[in-house]
Amino acid sequence: MYIEQLQIKDYRNYNELSVQFDNKVNVILGENAQGKTNVMESIYVLAMAKSHRTSNDKDLIRWDQEYAKIEGRVVNKHGSLPMQLVISKKGKKAKCNHIEQQKLSQYVGNMNVVMFAPEDLHLVKGSPQVRRRFIDMEIGQVSAVYLHDINQFQKILQQRNHYLKLLQSRKQTDQAMLDILTEQFIEMAVKIIAKRFEFIYLLEKWAMPIHEGISRGLETLKIQYKPSVDVSEEQDLSKMKNIYLEKYEKTKTREIERGVTLFGPHRDDLLFQVNGRDVQTFGSQGQQRTTALSVKLAEIELIHAEIGEYPILLLDDVLSELDDYRQSHLLNTIQGKVQTFVTTTSVDGIDHQTLKEAAAYEVKAGSLKKIQ
Repeated sequence: MYIEQLQIKDYRNYNELSVQFDNKVNVILGENAQGKTNVMESIYVLAMAKSHRTSNDKDLIRWDQEYAKIEGRVVNKHGSLPMQLVISKKGKKAKCNHIEQQKLSQYVGNMNVVMFAPEDLHLVKGSPQVRRRFIDMEIGQVSAVYLHDINQFQKILQQRNHYLKLLQSRKQTDQAMLDILTEQFIEMAVKIIAKRFEFIYLLEKWAMPIHEGISRGLETLKIQYKPSVDVSEEQDLSKMKNIYLEKYEKTKTREIERGVTLFGPHRDDLLFQVNGRDVQTFGSQGQQRTTALSVKLAEIELIHAEIGEYPILLLDDVLSELDDYRQSHLLNTIQGKVQTFVTTTSVDGIDHQTLKEAAAYEVKAGSLKKIQ
């Protein structure tokens, strides 16, 4: 899979841009604050219908404009697919093959991307929220059902939190409504957790040998899903529901006192272990970086295994964050099989065949041009 054409209008610092890309490595060069990351982000947003940098869509619209538009032509195993996303202050409109998609869950997944940016190095040492977002974005790319379920779950969670606030402030006293909302909450929660268990199992399967390779056989990586309720992947959905109901009965009074939902997928986490030790707490910076890199490279293989083709890889200013050995491992892995976009201020000091054969573009003050 690769993107052969990208057009953006009134996006971030770009007035208008139209560019063709090669199905290989594309290096985007330029000084900081010229718009390198904005090009990268626009490809990500075209695929995912949301940014990896902001949760506020208005940030994506150029100053004083009504809307931003991103269009792309993606080539996959089925042929050529035009995609379009319009972001306005009223919301988003998405089109695939010139047909408007009623739900974003139907749109996401037509173009698959893996983003690796400096903030992804925080995947291991950052907050649980970072890791949950990672899980949801990645599963959502290969499962429209999961994307739909997670959206439904967020709505029910919002309603449940709102009702708990009403009970806390005594504006409501009827706990029967809380029971109904909890039933809906549990129904969605166990579906999400079952899918997450499955995803983490596959991710670990791909990440373990990659991590072993990068660490020259000295380290073994384990990835574990840490639910906030005592459920496990061996259990079926009905068993999980019963455990959730027991948890609800035990925490009901405390939830009403606090006015918030205290358990569920929105409070779960991931645990990374190297040689049996928690990398987040005890790992060196090198181990944390190797873990993050292994997970990202595993993601590429996992998507390939699920959909039968490689995703597009976006390396945003990340090569400079990796030492020569990890850089080489990354570039060797992608060589010749993944369309890759690399942003950097300079390729000096990166001596690798992949970059020597790359197409190069220069960014200056919101304009992009091919230089070789």
